[in-house]
Amino acid sequence: MTDASKPIVIKVGGRFFDELLSATNATNAHPLLNAIKALKSAGRRVVLVHGGGNHVQTQLKALGFVSDKLDGLRITPDTHMPTVAGMLAGFLNKSLVAKSQALHINGVGMSLADGLLAKCEAINPALGAVGAPKENDASLIQILLDANMLPIIASIGADSHGKLYNVNADHAATCIARLIDAQLILLSDVTGVLDDKMEKIDRLTPAHAQQLISDEVITDGMIVKVQAAQDSADALNSAVVIGSWNEAQALLDDKQSFGTQIMPKPN
Repeated sequence: MTDASKPIVIKVGGRFFDELLSATNATNAHPLLNAIKALKSAGRRVVLVHGGGNHVQTQLKALGFVSDKLDGLRITPDTHMPTVAGMLAGFLNKSLVAKSQALHINGVGMSLADGLLAKCEAINPALGAVGAPKENDASLIQILLDANMLPIIASIGADSHGKLYNVNADHAATCIARLIDAQLILLSDVTGVLDDKMEKIDRLTPAHAQQLISDEVITDGMIVKVQAAQDSADALNSAVVIGSWNEAQALLDDKQSFGTQIMPKPN
C-alpha cells in the first residue's frame, strides 16, 4: 500500500480524539496506535499530525467565546489563541503522547513552531490568527525519526515575529509531508470515497471526483474531505490517501487496498 522508501505522514482530526480518550488502558488502545506501532516495528518512519477542531469549539463555548467559520476555516481572534493553542498543542497533543507511550511508542509532542519546522503567515485578516504554513527546517523531525521516535505535531504555528497561529490540520500535514518528502494519509472515520453502488473507490482522478460531486454521489462532508485531499495532492504532486483510522492495520499489507488514493491534477 505504501512506498517503503518514504516516510509516512498521518493526519487525524477531531473525532479521533473522542475514540482515543475513551480508551481507559493500553489493552484497548486505539487501532491507529497499534498500526503505528507495527509500522515502526517494520522499520517505517512515521509522523503524526493532528488537529482537534471540535474539542477546541467545545472549550471556546465553555469559556463563553463565539466561534465562527469563514470558507471552512475557524475564525480565530487573538483573544481565542490561548484556548486554541492550549487545547491543540497542550491537552490533545500530550494526551496523544501519553497514549502512545502507554503502548511503548516513544512519542514526542510538538507544534509546527518547534525546531523551525515551518513558518506561518496570516491567510486573511478576516480570519484573525489563522496561518498558512510554509515548510522550513526538517532537522528536528529527522533527528527524532533517526532515533526511532514518533513526532506528534499539533497544528499550531508561528511567524518570524513570534505571533502564534491556528493552522488547518490538513494544511499542517501537507506542509510536513512536503518538508520530509513523505506520503500523506488523511484519516477520518470513513473507509474512503464511495461510488454510486456504495463501494469504495481505490483511485480517484480530479475529473472523476468532479463528476461524482456533480452527480451528487459525493456529498456533504465528503466533498470537503475530497477537496482537501485534492489540494494536498496537487501541492505534493503525489497521490494522497483518504482512509479510516480504524482500518489503519491495512497499511502494513502492500497487497491490501487501503482507502482511496486522490490523484494530483496532471501537469
